Amino acid sequence: MSIVEMKVPTIGESITEVTLSQWLKGNGEFVELDEPICEFESDKATLEFPAEASGKLIYVAAEGDDLEIGALVAKIDTSVEKEKAEGKPKGGDQVEDEVEVEDEAEVEDAPASPDKKEADTSYAQGHPSPAAGKILREKGMDPADIDGTGVGGRITKEDAQKAQSPKAPKRDENIAEVQSTSSPIPGASFSRNDRKEKMSRMRRTIAARLVEAKNSTAMLTTFNEIDMSKLMQMRKTYQEKFVEKYGIKLGFMSPFAKACAQALMEMPEVNATLDGDHLIYHDFVDISIAISTPTGLVVPPVHNVESLHFADIEHKIKELAEKARNGTLTLEEMRGGTFTITNGGIFGSMMSTPIINQPQSAILGLHNIVQRPVVVEGEIVIRPMMYVALSYDHRVIDGSSSVTFLVRVKELIEDPVKLLMNI
Repeated sequence: MSIVEMKVPTIGESITEVTLSQWLKGNGEFVELDEPICEFESDKATLEFPAEASGKLIYVAAEGDDLEIGALVAKIDTSVEKEKAEGKPKGGDQVEDEVEVEDEAEVEDAPASPDKKEADTSYAQGHPSPAAGKILREKGMDPADIDGTGVGGRITKEDAQKAQSPKAPKRDENIAEVQSTSSPIPGASFSRNDRKEKMSRMRRTIAARLVEAKNSTAMLTTFNEIDMSKLMQMRKTYQEKFVEKYGIKLGFMSPFAKACAQALMEMPEVNATLDGDHLIYHDFVDISIAISTPTGLVVPPVHNVESLHFADIEHKIKELAEKARNGTLTLEEMRGGTFTITNGGIFGSMMSTPIINQPQSAILGLHNIVQRPVVVEGEIVIRPMMYVALSYDHRVIDGSSSVTFLVRVKELIEDPVKLLMNI
């Protein structure tokens, strides 16, 4: 018997541990070389782990296990041929599987039916894609209950989105009577059940970094409000032509990104990073955009925003958002960033104090746009107003600099012509 040990590979310089989030192949199944056998969830992304040889898969780790780099995940018995693993006779003789599994339960494979389609034996049959798997886990659904429409019967993201959660079982009539008589409100039912679930690796990483940022920085927040009238009018006037020319809508994020980039180039201390007793000043602006995903918040950067057109920024943000929500962001796409923008306004937030995305020194929080009465040239008028918040590391950025920066962003957004003319 020839065994190939499958160990957690080196993924990135800063990653020392991963979580085995999902097996893509069953224990005892035959796997082909380079065929994905499981998924790893790291601090930043979800990655598929391909088989390093062809043979019979033997589990060593279990779903949900935290594994250090180099830890043993599985074994592959290369002496087992595909016909043996599937329980098919080879050369007219039935051959018994003599694979010994150390510290694992023996897996018996049911013989394949003569009229079973070849597609049914594909590794993809009944297995969800990474994005589909996340959706099904959130819905509490078993992939075995879903018919995949993808290649080889794989469950796609669309299949998972369309899948309906199983209906709750019918309640026992006797139990229903007891509840209705004991409840102070007729027809009401109460539950005091608890359930305990392990946090995902991304959620644990986010929690640790947020606490670290709070504890290791001298973080303060300054606020201001922005009249969005002129920017909204500009979008309304030119949106149709913008879409026609660039194939994407003009949102609010690209003007704010450009306004921040211009202000950051004028005030490099807000764009700086603390490194021990030194400050690193950047001659470029890489803005990390906070994107909400089913597993947590990710902040992939858009590089060189100071040199990009509005349309370039919109296309890049759309690309990163789609990858983030599909779980296909690469580690390279997650690296970097000199400043962060987060938009809680899309969820209805009126005001918040965002936490710095270390090692950056500042983060801008955007909020919802509300029609409010304001005084303009001595008269009370109704304007679409947005509160903005800049959290910053006081070790790097002085209070005067933070206020001046936010006022500059306000000035550029309230008069977008200045932003377009870079003045």
